[in-house]
Amino acid sequence: MGNTITEQPLFVAKPSKATAKADLTDHAARAIIGEEAARRIAKTEKLRLARLEHEAKLAETEAAEKPRAKKKAPVKRAKSST
Repeated sequence: MGNTITEQPLFVAKPSKATAKADLTDHAARAIIGEEAARRIAKTEKLRLARLEHEAKLAETEAAEKPRAKKKAPVKRAKSST
């Protein structure tokens, strides 16, 4: 009979109201921060993919266009009156 008392506690310690409130607030804050981090990571991936697609399109258009050498315009000088 003495073993049954030690195997199962007679009194279960309940957290204080302040501890319970702090745990609730901590859990809510961590959930919000986790959601924000997930959204930020998803947005970063989306923007990275868009940037890579844009860079690929620019590379294709630059490869298709051949750069032309521009001639320098001659410098016009005023004629002297001498």
